[in-house]
Amino acid sequence: MAQTSTVARGGGKSSAPARRRSHRPPRRPGGLPAWVVPYALLLPGLLVIAILLLYPLYQMVDMSFHKVGLRQIRPNPQPAEFLGMDNYTQVFQSDLFWTSLRNTVMFALITVALTLVGGTLVGLLLHKLGKKMSTFVIVGIMAAWATPPTATAIIWKWLFDADAGVVNWALNLLPDWLSSLVFGRADWSGQPWLNDPTTIYLVLIIAVVWASFPFIAVSVLAGLKSIPSELYEAARVDGSTPTRTFRKITFPLLKPVFSVLLVLSVIWDFKVFTQLYVLAGGTTNRDSFNLSLWAYTEAFSAPPKMGFGAAIAVILTVIMLLITAVYVRQIVKTEDVR
Repeated sequence: MAQTSTVARGGGKSSAPARRRSHRPPRRPGGLPAWVVPYALLLPGLLVIAILLLYPLYQMVDMSFHKVGLRQIRPNPQPAEFLGMDNYTQVFQSDLFWTSLRNTVMFALITVALTLVGGTLVGLLLHKLGKKMSTFVIVGIMAAWATPPTATAIIWKWLFDADAGVVNWALNLLPDWLSSLVFGRADWSGQPWLNDPTTIYLVLIIAVVWASFPFIAVSVLAGLKSIPSELYEAARVDGSTPTRTFRKITFPLLKPVFSVLLVLSVIWDFKVFTQLYVLAGGTTNRDSFNLSLWAYTEAFSAPPKMGFGAAIAVILTVIMLLITAVYVRQIVKTEDVR
């Protein structure tokens, strides 16, 4: 039988068999394989998301198939009656659904466009300012972004108040001929901005854009800081105009940033509730409902119809998911082509 021999360090031969190298994956001090560690670190966050987001979402979907009222939420609850798709059928058959859907979509389209354009322009301005002035402006605009939605809505409601509002007072300071030429009226005393759905949404758009554009501006500024200055210097040498420079250099390089900001803005503006609730005076003006306010009204007004309100909320969630999924898919296709 042949013997296995190995060469010792001193040049001699050793009769000990050669050791085989282990191909096992490396292990951490705790005994876990290396590939398990990232998932173990993600597990606490996933548990928090499941408890705070997924479970309430499941409850909302389940509630939308049942008749849920006071008898089901009092201390000795009665079993909820299963209705199947009846709540959803009633939602789509209601005239208020189409009014709320129209208000939701139109408001989101206008607000998202104004927020992105305004935030981008402010971000470009901040990029041109000096360090001290840029910091000062950032602190000022972020104060608006950090203001709670309820406080923001109360401020704008006071500004547009019919009797003591600053807006009516300022418009009355304009010359009569200018006010009549631009707005079609000279006297603004007692103008009820918050009584008509059209003017309510006008004020709501102003309030939401005012509170939302700082986040867009700071995000755009962060993206601009990552673009090499040599590209702008080369464009300047070639005689490129600012508009052409933005179209050929800035926008293509910041497209991933704009994509994320667009998705976030759509989600935020589709589900606006607090500002509209305060400006519209609660749930009395049904013509000014969006889907969020309508769902709240049906779920918590007397008598409460929580299953019906949950069905409205599920429909709103599905609409937002579809819009987000379609846009994200387009982003992925664009990146794959590149």
